[in-house]
Amino acid sequence: MMSTTFRPQTTAEPRPRVLVVDDEVPLLELVAGYLERDGFDVETAADGQSAVAKARDWTPAIIILDLGLPGMDGIEVCRTVRTFTDCYIIMLTARVEEIDKLVGLSVGADDYLTKPFSPRELVARVRAMLRRPRPSEQAAALGTPPLVFGSLHINVAGREVHRSGETVDLTRTEFEVLVALAGQPRIVFSRQQLIDAVWGDGWMSDPHLVDVHIGHVRRKIGDDPSSPVFIRTVRGVGYQMGVGA
Repeated sequence: MMSTTFRPQTTAEPRPRVLVVDDEVPLLELVAGYLERDGFDVETAADGQSAVAKARDWTPAIIILDLGLPGMDGIEVCRTVRTFTDCYIIMLTARVEEIDKLVGLSVGADDYLTKPFSPRELVARVRAMLRRPRPSEQAAALGTPPLVFGSLHINVAGREVHRSGETVDLTRTEFEVLVALAGQPRIVFSRQQLIDAVWGDGWMSDPHLVDVHIGHVRRKIGDDPSSPVFIRTVRGVGYQMGVGA
């Protein structure tokens, strides 16, 4: 009698979705080609309105977004996308002035890259971003209770922040920065230590990226940097979580 061995069907891991937005079609196709060859599922858009529609309907894990789009520019796209998703956003800019980078990040971008750039470097950043260590996930897995600093309550497992009972809306990266600090309130973190904790060891970017996200968190939780209650600046070192009020 012949026996039959049944093997469970295996399904391939879903390919991470990346939406690439740029009005320079040759660059758009080049970046999309590199990402597809590296195993990503890629959609493209050459204008802001199409980008918003695809971000809403297709739910990408990462958006690579050019700042200088015609019409609805990257800043407006980023601001709109942030109303319905906390996916990672990497902003591309051909302008080197610091103000462009800061403005891009102020509406919720997680990182930026200045043109011209190596497509291989961009793919490496996308890979690294998806491997980020996620302090909040590690804390939630350990059953960390809510972190309380006076009127500031951080529900790590639920990814929620409240100040005096009011909900504080943070981006994914802002939340991770806050959790990294709040999880070890006696530790003074240097910029590099925060980058390692939030972005991952070996992340290559401008260390002042940390200052921008700290500024966003402070503004959203109502923490005056000239007289901080929650996040202290330790001159010459970095940042530390305070007792709160």
